[in-house]
Formats: sequence, C-alpha cells, structure tokens
Amino acid sequence: MKLTLILPLYNEVENIPKIEEELLPVVDALSQTSHVEVLLIDDGSSDGTWDALVDTFSRLNRHNLEFRFERHSINQGLGAALRTGFAASTGDVIITTDGDGSYHFNEIPNLLSHLQPDVDIVTASPYHPDGNVEGVAGYRLLLSRGSSFLYRILVDWRINTFTCLFRAYRREVLEKITVESDGYRGVTEILVKALLMGYRAGEYPATLHKRSLGTSKVRLIQTILDHLRFQALILFHRINLKPMVVQTMGSRET
Repeated sequence: MKLTLILPLYNEVENIPKIEEELLPVVDALSQTSHVEVLLIDDGSSDGTWDALVDTFSRLNRHNLEFRFERHSINQGLGAALRTGFAASTGDVIITTDGDGSYHFNEIPNLLSHLQPDVDIVTASPYHPDGNVEGVAGYRLLLSRGSSFLYRILVDWRINTFTCLFRAYRREVLEKITVESDGYRGVTEILVKALLMGYRAGEYPATLHKRSLGTSKVRLIQTILDHLRFQALILFHRINLKPMVVQTMGSRET
C-alpha cells in the first residue's frame, strides 16, 4: 500500500523546524512497511515558507520515503490547497493534516488503524465522547462545534466532528468528489459529499490542541457564512455530487 500525506501550509515558516522534528520519525516508521510520499503545499505564502520547505525537506528523500512540493503563486485557501494536493497525490490512502500542531503527527498511525475494510474515511474527532480539546480559543470552538452540530442534524448524527482536517481517505473517495470551496469549508464539504454518496466514515477520538507557534489563518465571519450557505444547499438538496477524476500531476506552480 502506498500512503500520501498532504500538508497544506500558509505563512508557517516559523513552524518548519518543528514540523521536521515531529513529522520525520513518524513517516520514517511508516516507510518501513509502505511507500510514503509527503506532499507539502505552499498556498501562496509571503514569509519564506516555500524556500524553508524546499531547503528542509528536499534533502530527506530516501528509500520508500519521498518529499514533494506544490506551490500556489497567490494565497487561494485551504480548499484550493487540498485540490492541488489531491491532484498531485498517487497514494492508495491519502492523509490530510494541519501543520500548526492542532493534531500531533505521532497520531497518524492510530488514525490509520481505524481505516478498517468496512470504512472509507476516518476523521479525527475531538467532539467524540472520548475526544478532547486542550487550550483552543473559544471562538474557534464555537465555530467548529456549532457547525458540526448543524451538520450532524442535516447529514449524519453518528458523526460528531465535521470540520477536522486530520483524516485518512481511500483514494476512490477523492476520485468521486468535487471540492468546490476554496476556503476552510472545503474540509467539511468532502465529508458531507462522501456521506451523501454512501461512503462509510468512522471517527478516531483525538485531542485538538492549541497551535504552538504563529497565528490562525481562519477568517471567522467569512467561514461562518460559507458554512451557512452550504448548510442551506444541503437542506434544499442542491448539493453537486457529480464525480471528478483525480489526475496525477508533477510539481508545479498554480
């Protein structure tokens, strides 16, 4: 099995050493049993993130472990960064996660262990009864918990968290879904569309942590309005579920 890890980044230059320190042991261990490609997506950073990524990770390629880079010339948003990552990925299982320490990289093997044969998507879930939240700002929790509660009512009550980026997908799921949102709603859009198409999702109870360095890039009002518009589309059955085949591409700037 080939694994792809997608890490979208925007103005995270000060986090690059921490990412290297905490990510490398995890992907090294995974590469003992699987081919692992790590896709580092720079979403139009202006603080030197791109140069730091290339300088740090291009020298770390080794047997069964490959670091690749994608770059947007301007900031387009998390949903757009994910589309770029999905298009460039070649793995049978695709993992997405944050670069700000919200979820610890050493949890990736536990996340993957929940991807059983009868599961197509595993999402980390701090709002699961066995999940946890540590030190996260109240406004972020209000947005995330409130949105997830409404999606539970509209889509599937069994899923506690709809807004988490830390997930593992079988490739087939991403080949059949079009991500239309360029922003943070894109994360939720993938899960909602997958559930509406009949794919099976499971949750991994996880701890959501306060970011360790830098500042959050979430635009609160814009993100709330984006979720409300999407929830209205779900309510009135106007969700676009037309499939999109993911193309495999080389590194590029977009």
